Amino acid sequence: MKIAIIGAGAMGSIYGSKLSTNNEVYLIDLNSEIVNDINQNGIFILEADAEYHYYPKATTDSVDLPAMDLVILFVKSMFSEVALESNKHLIGKDTYLMALQNGAGHEDVLQKFAAIDHVIIGTTEDSGTTISLGKIRRGGVGNTNIGMLVPDKSDMLALIKDSFDNAGFKVTIHANIQQLIWNKLIINSSLSATTGVLKSTMGYLIDNQYANNMMMALLDEVCNVAQAMGLKADKQYFTQKIVDTILLSKMGITSISADLQNGRKTEVDKITGAVVRAGQDLNVPVKTHEFVLNTIHALESQ
Repeated sequence: MKIAIIGAGAMGSIYGSKLSTNNEVYLIDLNSEIVNDINQNGIFILEADAEYHYYPKATTDSVDLPAMDLVILFVKSMFSEVALESNKHLIGKDTYLMALQNGAGHEDVLQKFAAIDHVIIGTTEDSGTTISLGKIRRGGVGNTNIGMLVPDKSDMLALIKDSFDNAGFKVTIHANIQQLIWNKLIINSSLSATTGVLKSTMGYLIDNQYANNMMMALLDEVCNVAQAMGLKADKQYFTQKIVDTILLSKMGITSISADLQNGRKTEVDKITGAVVRAGQDLNVPVKTHEFVLNTIHALESQ
């Protein structure tokens, strides 16, 4: 397949590198230093105790590239529409668009550039950290979950699974991908959002009762919204899931907290904001989420 990956950060580099072993892959990024280094030196991926070297193609300007079979977004969600608009010449009538980003509602942006039967959404359990220019540490397990909102009449999901699996990922195709996305959103909108407001570590949310109270209020609301959508959202199950997540990395810093501490914009509109929009549409009270959304945006403006 011809695959364009928009965003050559840690995750884009991991997917772009490994997929380049059996596909024609182009990494697209506005950072010329990153792009030049990829073209000159390739990308080094550290996995477990081994180091692997890959040579995907990279560019800052995709205007001369042909239409792709698949375009994957690995930019922060607030940049998705701009990124697709800047690279819309890559999207032909047969091109599929895929989002594996945090949060929910990405299909709304993707449908501005492709028909709904060419939109793929999902989640990734992979993780990556940039060690230095051109060197990435892969820390996840490679599970990639994908699905569509309408029947896949062209069997594109099966083709993607075969290609990704052969490149070292583990793809699962889900008939109800929204359930999986909201499973992840429930945790992020409760745990991650609270650490963002408090600019804290994950462990603080179980060590401090007041922080825990806020997190549990968020969990209660998001589960109510998910249930109103017809999704499964057992509060006891997710409470334990969050506690287990925290105990695995008490000193861990979520992306929302890290972004706020470093003066960057966050993806809160696709996480907390998604819960607020759904709650308002379904007339489910989400007052704590509304407070957290406003607070995080206020902190961004600092």
